[in-house]
Amino acid sequence: MRGRTPHNPMTDNDPHFDLSGRVAVITGGARGIGLAISERFARSGASVAVVDRDSAACDAAVETLAGLGAKAIACSIDVTKEEEVAEMTQRVVDELGGYHVLVCSAGIVGRNAFAWETSAEEWREVLDINLTGVWLCNKHALGVMREADYGRIVNIASIAGKEGNPKLGPYSASKAGVIGMTKSLAKEVADTGIRIHSVAPAVIHTPMLDQVNQETIDYMVSKIPVGRTGTPDEVAALVHYLSSSEASFTTGACFDISGGRATY
Repeated sequence: MRGRTPHNPMTDNDPHFDLSGRVAVITGGARGIGLAISERFARSGASVAVVDRDSAACDAAVETLAGLGAKAIACSIDVTKEEEVAEMTQRVVDELGGYHVLVCSAGIVGRNAFAWETSAEEWREVLDINLTGVWLCNKHALGVMREADYGRIVNIASIAGKEGNPKLGPYSASKAGVIGMTKSLAKEVADTGIRIHSVAPAVIHTPMLDQVNQETIDYMVSKIPVGRTGTPDEVAALVHYLSSSEASFTTGACFDISGGRATY
């Protein structure tokens, strides 16, 4: 993949957007974008619940966060199962003492295939994880946040949800759904202290790219004026602001982080 590696100005003692005293839940938090967010939040003072289907990866992430001085717990669940999401939500409140921030980063790309080559089972798997799972986590987080009259939710969407990527129909549809759902939920709680946003990255250099063939990656990068993939740390920086108390007069927006691909 072409392009330059960006300089990362963040240090272990970054003072901006302090999250001390906040409890954050990061789905997909054991790798890629989710792990970068988990680490950044830990450095900013948050207690973190790492949510991921991979229990070994969850445990490893929590060990990393503990090394950064953060209180953290591992929650290995399936976000498509409402009873598991409900149990995780209660566990976070009981063990970490609250629930102030939710970042939904868990997701899959699915198989690269034309619509006529895609099975209904493949369609449902991507939609279940990428959209229904996000909705369930938002639903149960809002139950706690509404009682406290405070919360921040950031749902990771994708530029594919705005423009549609060929041979990634289920993925594109799921991410479009995340953007629309986020706008709807944000309006439902706009008169409270809860703010909800989505973030739409272009292609980011994470392990998820292992699910995508090189032809598709080259196509996506070719549409990015900056000329490279993004990094998990760059996405984490944007999510950090949106998860802070400073993000108070914006809600329901979809923030692009696309290297100039999105210009609207």
